Amino acid sequence: MQITFCGAAQTVTGSQHLIEVNGLKILLDCGLFQGKRSESEERNRNFPFDPKTIDVLVLSHAHTDHAGNIPNLVKRGFRGDIICTHATRDLCAVMLMDSGHIQEKDVEFVNKRRKKRGEPPIEPIYTKEDAAASLDYFLSQPYNRPRVIAPGIKLTFIDAGHMLGSASVILDIDDKDAGRDVRLVFSGDIGRKGIPIIRDPQIPEFADILILESTYGGRTHDPYPDAEKELERIIVNTYRRGGKVIVPAFAVGRTQQLVYTLHQLAVKGDIPRLPIYVDSPLAANTTDVFRSHPECYDAETRDFVMGGSSGNRDPFGFADVHYTRSVEDSKQLNFMREPAIIISASGMAETGRILHHLKNNIEDSRTTVLIVGWQAPDTLGRRFVDGEKIVSIFGEKYHNNAQVAVLNGFSGHADHNELIGWVEPMQRKPRRTFLVHGELEAANALAGALRQQLNLQVDIPSWKQSYDIRGLGVEQPRLGL
Repeated sequence: MQITFCGAAQTVTGSQHLIEVNGLKILLDCGLFQGKRSESEERNRNFPFDPKTIDVLVLSHAHTDHAGNIPNLVKRGFRGDIICTHATRDLCAVMLMDSGHIQEKDVEFVNKRRKKRGEPPIEPIYTKEDAAASLDYFLSQPYNRPRVIAPGIKLTFIDAGHMLGSASVILDIDDKDAGRDVRLVFSGDIGRKGIPIIRDPQIPEFADILILESTYGGRTHDPYPDAEKELERIIVNTYRRGGKVIVPAFAVGRTQQLVYTLHQLAVKGDIPRLPIYVDSPLAANTTDVFRSHPECYDAETRDFVMGGSSGNRDPFGFADVHYTRSVEDSKQLNFMREPAIIISASGMAETGRILHHLKNNIEDSRTTVLIVGWQAPDTLGRRFVDGEKIVSIFGEKYHNNAQVAVLNGFSGHADHNELIGWVEPMQRKPRRTFLVHGELEAANALAGALRQQLNLQVDIPSWKQSYDIRGLGVEQPRLGL
């Protein structure tokens, strides 16, 4: 068996891990890389492997950094099955089409500039048509229902508790070369206990080889109830200043979580009655998908739906919430002068309608920019977190006079202690652990703790690094592909 880390290696983006065993090639995730534009363009257009040779893709969840490059994979010749949970398939149907639309619009903008410079036009990485074509290859599989996906390879999904449909991947492999059975577990993105809407993460009984995310290695989150209380405080104070709360939020998962929490706060009378705008067609569409998958809800959300607080059984919609789909409705928000909450994509403030809301509001000192998720380096969201006072939006400089608040308690990722707590209960600990989906500092912090507390053998692979697995040992790693 050989494992090659083709993405999310010493970074938190572009998840792709290639497993080669028994003459088969299994790809875990196929995410878009997000970072510096030139580097992202190169990595996303060109895979470090031949897509035609991949036999099957196993997808942990629908977030762009895990699923966003699937249309390009199919466009370049992949013809195998894409296996995921039911909810993930439905979310991808919405998200990949939206991503194709964004690719087309971005290239249209770039080509106008290239034409002025006398340069030839470029093509999008993929189009809406490519996205639609990729959906033909999806097969959905329920949680906790093992299925043979190739000779000698059985797949089981367990709930990762990160977002609707998210899964940790268990591959039980009859490794012909090693002459033994091996269980490989890929954590995907692990969520937190007690987060609204979705169920808590499940823990696999055991693992021989573990590929583990490390996003928040070395860092801990505030308890969720504390984050909810802080959200209440931020809204009340901004309302009293007469300002707006501008929230860059991922359209899938974080937006629904925020709306659900705001609904509960409003029902209890803990926040003032003010308009809440979810200004993202993608968020509106994915919220419809959330409504159609109550099998993924936790007990609290099911009780909320069945109980119908104030006669409203929709956790994602109440009188104060308005979902804006059209460009015209979105533009009207720029003329509002009264306090409001605007939740808009993208979550790292790199593209989409959120840029217009930031441009129109950050020079007003009454504004609060609320960051509720991890921000990658070199993104506008990270610049807000880092406290930069002058930021560039659409190529123009703006003074950031807004108050910036960061709420990590709303994170959908397990923190340092929760990651250790996910591994510790395993009845048989992994013989080899590979840390991915984390910046190097975070991965090193988690690796040290896993070695010290659980006596694990831990590696932090670099991009395109390969490991030959012999039995349960690992031969000298090499740069693969």
